[in-house]
Amino acid sequence: MSHGIHLRTVTYDHPDSVELDAQVQVEYQVRYQGEGDATFLDPAMFVPPNGLYLLAYDASDAALASGAWRRQEKNEDGYSDGDAEIKRMYVVPGSRGLGLARRILAALEADALAAGRTRMVLETGDQQPEAIALYLSSGYAPAQKFGHYRFHDSSRCMAKTLRP
Repeated sequence: MSHGIHLRTVTYDHPDSVELDAQVQVEYQVRYQGEGDATFLDPAMFVPPNGLYLLAYDASDAALASGAWRRQEKNEDGYSDGDAEIKRMYVVPGSRGLGLARRILAALEADALAAGRTRMVLETGDQQPEAIALYLSSGYAPAQKFGHYRFHDSSRCMAKTLRP
């Protein structure tokens, strides 16, 4: 792990969050041939205790990575009571391989558990093999499809029970 890296809770509409979100949308467009993530997100979804938005910063205060969770309840999209959904996991290209995504993921899981969530769920895509590998190596297993992209062939959903 690089020295001087620290995680900071921010809002979804914080300028650094907006910048990293724009970068991940470009990456989605490249990987999925023109399509970004159309999932509706509102800053209020990530306000504790109903969610959390984290950024990783280096010693010079540059934002290097993001990750968030938002509360989910049973609904027609396939969520279950007590779920927390991971959103906006992203690491800038020059900082990949430093363990930032794994560090953010662990912090998100701990925070969701502390907020009373019992399961972490996520949706990623088949053009994001690095993300799939991260989640599998972190104890996530394939799960029933849910959410905005549940009818897309490229969608991959995963889940992990949260335990203290």
